[in-house]
Amino acid sequence: MDEVKVVVAHSERATLRVGDMFLKVDADQARIAVEVEAMALAPVPTPEVLWRKPPVLAIAAVPGTALGRLGEPSTASSAAWAAAGAAIRKLHDAPLPPWPGRGGRGLDELAADLDGECERLVTNGVLPADLVTRNRQVAEAALRPWTPVFTHGDLQITHVFVDGDEITGIIDWSEASQGDALFDLAILTLGHEERLGDVVAGYGTDVDLEVIRAWWSLRSLLAVRWLVEHGFDPFAPGCEVDVLRSRM
Repeated sequence: MDEVKVVVAHSERATLRVGDMFLKVDADQARIAVEVEAMALAPVPTPEVLWRKPPVLAIAAVPGTALGRLGEPSTASSAAWAAAGAAIRKLHDAPLPPWPGRGGRGLDELAADLDGECERLVTNGVLPADLVTRNRQVAEAALRPWTPVFTHGDLQITHVFVDGDEITGIIDWSEASQGDALFDLAILTLGHEERLGDVVAGYGTDVDLEVIRAWWSLRSLLAVRWLVEHGFDPFAPGCEVDVLRSRM
């Protein structure tokens, strides 16, 4: 019998690997529905859906290896990173998915959420006030109107698989929505700023690097406390807190 490996598990969802199959257990069936539909619509390589029986979604493993990991140097080639940028551009050029942006939050609500989170980080002693204040200033550049595109919404480098210089699959589509193109580019390069040039070269159009850096700060500020509370370590070398420190 194949070994059962826990890939990730917390109070919201769990993912198990059994051989070449992943079992995603999620009590939020709307999130699972988004994932299934997004994979069907996306014009890039995605995992094969094997079966769905709520609250479980079974998908096939994609070939290749992850582009990298947060907190570790990526051994993938510049061409592989550029290929990731090209795949993202293809996604962003696709027709919009029929559901709205993540959480339906407008800019004012996003700014209010960010300000509230910054206050909690300082009040609870999670991060120094000067670090939070500086990154809140940097994050301001992301809080501007954007033209919605088909975004993955959680494009961490562990979600992009490559074989040599080719993209073999992009996984974990539960956050897909109509969103900001530069958010996807920022999440892919979070903690790997040295790879941003390769990604932008593959993406094939001018992008506002200041906005990408702003999304690094904004995403990290919003994520730190959640990560701590769910058993992850944003203080590990090269991870979210180091991303915030790099803006100082």
